Amino acid sequence: MSRRRICVVTTTRADYGLLYWLMRRLKAAPEAELQVVVTGMHLSPEFGMTCQALEADGFTIDAKIESLLSSDSPVGIAKSMALATIGFAEAFDRLRPEIVVMLGDRFEILAAAQAAMVARVPIAHVHGGEATEGLIDEAIRHSLTKMAHIHFTAATPYRKRVLQLGERPESVFNVGAPGLDNIRHLALMGRASLERHLQTRLGRPLLVATYHPVTLSGETPARAMKQMLDGLHSIPDATIVLTKANADTRGRTVNEMIDAFVAKHPDRVIAVTSLGQLAYLSLLRLADCVIGNSSSGILEAPALGTPTVNIGDRQRGRIRPASVIDTEESAAKIAAAIGQALTPEFHEIASRRETPFGDGTASERMMHILLSVPLEQILMKRFHDIEFQA
Repeated sequence: MSRRRICVVTTTRADYGLLYWLMRRLKAAPEAELQVVVTGMHLSPEFGMTCQALEADGFTIDAKIESLLSSDSPVGIAKSMALATIGFAEAFDRLRPEIVVMLGDRFEILAAAQAAMVARVPIAHVHGGEATEGLIDEAIRHSLTKMAHIHFTAATPYRKRVLQLGERPESVFNVGAPGLDNIRHLALMGRASLERHLQTRLGRPLLVATYHPVTLSGETPARAMKQMLDGLHSIPDATIVLTKANADTRGRTVNEMIDAFVAKHPDRVIAVTSLGQLAYLSLLRLADCVIGNSSSGILEAPALGTPTVNIGDRQRGRIRPASVIDTEESAAKIAAAIGQALTPEFHEIASRRETPFGDGTASERMMHILLSVPLEQILMKRFHDIEFQA
């Protein structure tokens, strides 16, 4: 019996964490030949050279696509996309995958999709149909939807949006958010273990904050970042863990401000570049509040019972669990929202762990579809009946 060659593309420690259980299942499946291609921040010493984490987990990396330049300007990002497209074209020509799996909306993923489209390799896209206003990510995500042939969405409204974009219902599967698979399967660390891992004491209240640049605003992220840091500073005696920005436009501005903030408050503020899913989810579970504009505050934190203060427009358009408080990019309003999130009444709401993003079985469902969907005429987006339906 021939095995189906399924190639998984990963760009960061974050998307690897979301794809891990799918990759693990594919690696173990006798019907599948897993191919792994890494690019972007995985290959950057500045961001922790996280490709080593995949190898430590037992995965063989079949291709490494160097793409990141030292510049995070718009010109530098565009040049990185061009380099990535060349690298993916060469990798797909050598590996000859039958399906390429890609997640999200990063610029490196758009490069991978362009190369796969020209090479006539079917694309399976994870987390389509979502909206993030103020970011080039939304345009990239919807572009990927039109390039893709199999769609894995995280919630019913997102499936409906993919259908509104003209995709066939039989190709769109509402499997839930794969990030919840980690919560279902991982044995998360306790406070003492996490303190040893981070080499610091985690006091109370414990605040975890992440801010990513809003790429379409035309403004430097410095103003919004200052407002968030000032809001955090106004919470007395809080231990604050700041996670650094990705390799996005003006991301280094954010990271420089984080370093300066840590230097001013070394007794209660720490910064981390890459924690990995186990430590990061453990931190989210122990946190008294998650602050910023990361999707993890919308997806994973509610499933862990942790309140979220969501800042600005970056996640506007995404479904909101009841444990999310939206606020403007204002230090006073951010501080007020954190104060509300820290109340016993709001913690009781968050403790219900209500989420519209599935039950933590997304990877199992995706694997079944990837192995069973007929590939005949799939490039023409024509499908026969398959066993699993959305």
